[in-house]
Amino acid sequence: MDFKNIINEVKPNKMKSIAVAAAEDKVILKAVASAYQMEIAKPILCGNAIKIKDIASEENLDITPFEIIEAEPWEAAAKAAQLVKEREADMLMKGLLQTADLLKAVLNKENGLRGKGILSHVSILHSPILKRQFLLTDAAMVMYPDLKTKAMLVENAVEVAHGLGIETPKVAPLAAVEVINSNMEATLDAANLTMMNQHGQIKGCLIDGPLAMDLALSEEAAIHKGIDSPVAGKADILLFHNIEAANSALKVFTHAGECLFGGIIMGAAAPIVLTSRADSEESKLYSIACAASICSSK
Repeated sequence: MDFKNIINEVKPNKMKSIAVAAAEDKVILKAVASAYQMEIAKPILCGNAIKIKDIASEENLDITPFEIIEAEPWEAAAKAAQLVKEREADMLMKGLLQTADLLKAVLNKENGLRGKGILSHVSILHSPILKRQFLLTDAAMVMYPDLKTKAMLVENAVEVAHGLGIETPKVAPLAAVEVINSNMEATLDAANLTMMNQHGQIKGCLIDGPLAMDLALSEEAAIHKGIDSPVAGKADILLFHNIEAANSALKVFTHAGECLFGGIIMGAAAPIVLTSRADSEESKLYSIACAASICSSK
């Protein structure tokens, strides 16, 4: 699918501002420059001003409309987070620094962006095979969630889905089988989450599980197996049992399935764009556009 059309699917109506922590990175600068040109987000660049300007010059990027705030590597995250806290920026983005350093600034009790719930990572994927978008959690932050934590992961992912215009996202709590097995914790958690949703304890979505991956993504597979589920083949959110399963699936989707990938941390006072250093400019731009849409929906 055409990348511009995909971006337009998630592009906010009004341009937002994004504070970039340690912005002295070629791919980051190209992505935020594109976001500005497409009227998605206006960057505020925190980092080494000389390096930022040198990279922009080498890449022929016009960054003259962007504010640059001089910051040493160790203070760039804190300055960027403070901009969001003081509402001078709508969202935060990780640049050329370790994720742990960014999260340290986010979780700072005095000047950070602590939210009410848990911080979790939501992957936003656009599949050229399925020709649609879906979410995946948690492939990067929460390692071994219990039932209570899974409910919070769902709530964070649902907020992303709402921000992307999915009014009632369908959630598939994944397991290896579609039946409840007392020896398989993933099936027990899935059944409990389904019941919690039916009783109004988890709102704004439709949960049905346990579902195996093939049933979550393929209506044909559900028909073949005789599974009658409102979520089967239509899942908007894939909830994984642990980080190993989620991370492995994410890499299969992106490398073998050629999915476009965006990554956002939810649960803080504002969305945080978190991508890998190895991710493409397109992936980073997609992440920015999704985060900006979430901001617009609040």
